[in-house]
Amino acid sequence: MSKILKVKARQVFDSRGNPTIEAEVYSNNLSATAICPSGASTGTFEAFEKRDKNNKKYLGKSVFGVVNLVNTKISKKIKGLNVHDQERIDATLINLDGTKKKTNLGANAILAVSIAAKKLSAKIKKIPLYKTFLLKNNFKLPYPLMNIINGGAHANNGLRIQEFMIRPDKAKKFSEAMRICFIVINNLKDLIKKKGLSTNVGDEGGFAPMINSNEQALDLVVAAIKKSGFKNGKDISICLDVAANELYKKNKYSIHSKKFISIELSIKKYLKMIEKYKIKSIEDPFAENDWLSWNKMMKFTKNVQIVGDDLYVTNLERLKKGFLNNSSNSILIKLNQIGTVSETLEVIKFAQIIGYKTIISHRSGDSEDTFIADFAVGTNSNQIKTGSLSRSERVAKYNQLIRIEEELGKKAIMNKIY
Repeated sequence: MSKILKVKARQVFDSRGNPTIEAEVYSNNLSATAICPSGASTGTFEAFEKRDKNNKKYLGKSVFGVVNLVNTKISKKIKGLNVHDQERIDATLINLDGTKKKTNLGANAILAVSIAAKKLSAKIKKIPLYKTFLLKNNFKLPYPLMNIINGGAHANNGLRIQEFMIRPDKAKKFSEAMRICFIVINNLKDLIKKKGLSTNVGDEGGFAPMINSNEQALDLVVAAIKKSGFKNGKDISICLDVAANELYKKNKYSIHSKKFISIELSIKKYLKMIEKYKIKSIEDPFAENDWLSWNKMMKFTKNVQIVGDDLYVTNLERLKKGFLNNSSNSILIKLNQIGTVSETLEVIKFAQIIGYKTIISHRSGDSEDTFIADFAVGTNSNQIKTGSLSRSERVAKYNQLIRIEEELGKKAIMNKIY
C-alpha cells in the first residue's frame, strides 16, 4: 500500500493574478501538485472559497489561512491513508470540515488536496491520469466549446451575454476540431480589426471588443464562420453562456438589452435568436432559482442543449431537483463548485444515467494545471469548456488533449454531442 506521508500547501497565483492555493501530496519518494481555480461569475450554492479577508497586504484575497490548514490539520488527518483510495481520502476531508458548503476548511483547500492525491495515485501506478476515472477503455475525446467572444463578468465591454462560443461539430478528431477553431478565431480577429475595434481578450481568452449588442457579436461570429469556409449550424455550431444570474431582477431579465423584460418576452427573444443564428447550446439562460423559467425554456426549445451551471453548481441534490423539474438536458461540471474529485464523479455518474450531456469546465481564474483535460476523457464527458486559443492557462488543457489523442492512436474517437 502506498501511504500518504505528508501534504504541503503554498500560495501561488491564478490567471487573473489573484492568489490561490497549490497542494502537494507526498508518497513513496514521489509527489504531485494541484492548483485550485476560482470563478468570477459564481452560483450562490457553490462550495465556499476561503480567503484571508482581513489581510490588507493582498487586498483580502490571500489564502495563507487555508495553506496553514492544509499544512497542519489536513496533513495530519490524511497522513497514512492509502493514496489510491480516493473515496476514503475525500470522505476524510469532508468529515474533517463538517459543513455542507465546506466553510471550515474551504473548498479551495480541500479540492487542491483531493486532485493532488488523484494525480499522485496515477503517478505511482505509472498510468496516464485519464485512465484512473470511470472508464477502463473505449476513451473518447470531448468536443471543445471554444470561447471566442467574451462579455458579461469576463470582460469590460457592454455585452450582456458572458460567452459566445463555437463547437466544431463535424470534426472527426480532436486535433481537427482545434484546427477548425483556429481558423475561425483568426478570421474573427481580422473582421474585428476591420471594424476598427480592439482585439484584446477577456478573462477566458476570447476577444472582448467594445460592443454592446448580442446581435452584433453573433453577426461577427457568423461572418467569421462563413469566411473560414464552414457552414453555421452544420459544420460549426454557435453556443452561448448567458450567466443569467447577473441579469435578473424582480422576475425580469436584461439578457437581450439593458432593459429588463418579462420571462415570456425573454423566451420569445431566445427563440428568435436560436432560429436566426442556429444556436445549438445555451448555458444558464435563466437564474439559479427560477426553476419555472428553466422548465418553460425546455418545453419551447427542440434540439438545443440547455446547460445548467449556476443552476446545479455540480451538486447532486440540485441536479436531482432539476431532473424532476425537466429544467435542462445537460450539466456543466466544475470541480471547485463541490470541492472533491469523488463528489464530482458522483454527479457525473448520475447525470449520465439520466441521459444528460456532461461538459467539463474550467474557471475564469484558472492555472497551468491540466487536470480537467484528463478528467473529461476519463469520465466520457461529451464536451469541454476551457476558454479560447490564447492565454497559456487555457491552451495548456487543449495541448494535453492533443497528447491524449496521440497516445490513444487509432482508438482515439470523438464523443457524441447529439
